[in-house]
Amino acid sequence: MIGAALVGLVALIHLAILIMEMVLWETPQVRRIFGVTPEFAANTRVLAANQGLYNGFLAAGLILALVRGLPGPGAELAQFILACVIVAGLYGAATAARRILYVQALPAALALVALLTGF
Repeated sequence: MIGAALVGLVALIHLAILIMEMVLWETPQVRRIFGVTPEFAANTRVLAANQGLYNGFLAAGLILALVRGLPGPGAELAQFILACVIVAGLYGAATAARRILYVQALPAALALVALLTGF
């Protein structure tokens, strides 16, 4: 099922964000991805880790939905978490960086549409 695969992809994206924000925040590669200076990264390390943790919760919810079964018992949970990801992605695109729309909101929207249409 395409929907389950897309849900898995969104979960992987959020696991990657968790790792970048909680573990690799001050590395040159991650600073470049997020467009932050070494000083900014050092000063915001705790805030970034907090954001990473929230991204991990989103991934965990999607993984739980997959374990419960898609389509099936995990569908409502997946739909709720995907809606949360879309809202967070829209907010992030409006307030932080436009690319968040494409990295987070768009994959979640595609996964949600696939689940709702039975693909």
